[in-house]
Amino acid sequence: MNIYIDNKSGIAIYEQIYRQIKDQIINGSLKEDSELPSIRNLAKDLRISVITTKRAYDELEQEGFIYTLPAKGCFVAAKNVELLREENLKKIENYMQNIIQLASSCNLTKDALIEMFQINLEER
Repeated sequence: MNIYIDNKSGIAIYEQIYRQIKDQIINGSLKEDSELPSIRNLAKDLRISVITTKRAYDELEQEGFIYTLPAKGCFVAAKNVELLREENLKKIENYMQNIIQLASSCNLTKDALIEMFQINLEER
């Protein structure tokens, strides 16, 4: 598992950890039932507070991405297809908002956007 902390990003460190682990679970880099580093070890490796790492793990657990076994550690939860679908739909909506903003700044019409989208779909 690779986690990179960017102190200049303006994003809270626990959020960076949370996002990166979640992305690795969603894209399959972290497999179901894989053991995650302990909270203490991850904090030590990243040179951050245990509290920060715990907060990231707590959020991942609340959202169903990981589970904890007492005295054993934290593990990747079975993929909830509906949860993953919702995550991907949120990402698509965000990309679409960015596209709309860019198109607006270029004075592109709705028809031009649809045509660009159809061309890209056909190239796949």
